[in-house]
Amino acid sequence: MDYEKGIKSARTIADIFEVVKEMIREYLGAEQAGLMVGITDLGTHSHGFIGAFYSMDANMIIINKKPLARILQTNPPIYNHYLFHIMLHEYIHSIGSFDEAQTRQLVYEMSQHYFGEKHIVTQLATNIAKFMPSLTYPNTGFQPPKDINIDFVTGIDRKNTNYIN
Repeated sequence: MDYEKGIKSARTIADIFEVVKEMIREYLGAEQAGLMVGITDLGTHSHGFIGAFYSMDANMIIINKKPLARILQTNPPIYNHYLFHIMLHEYIHSIGSFDEAQTRQLVYEMSQHYFGEKHIVTQLATNIAKFMPSLTYPNTGFQPPKDINIDFVTGIDRKNTNYIN
């Protein structure tokens, strides 16, 4: 699969997630069925944020929509690559890698292997802090979540739900 083409041509979060799952299947020979993905406001701070997290109890990846909105305002060309990066990281957690340092290392190794050292995905894995101006709102301090309702992404588990019309 041409992963770069898959990322660039993706129109939805579910499309990007299909690229993530295929890469994990190819590289690690693993997959996680029944996973859900949701988007909500997790808040931000001018120096950082939680981009996403994996809930083992719910078998769910939750993505923070604040950085996504900020990317669309400041640097739209990295939107799909950022989503790919955070979903790759959280999907690796979902298949059993719970050590944060180990997961970050694996994300970097996979990014470098498939995209090369200079690619935006590998740069995000190497040093996401250099992208902070595109990911956070400057001089705002802590912005608590305004709405914690979760919007679930449809079409995430396509392989295991092909019986639904």
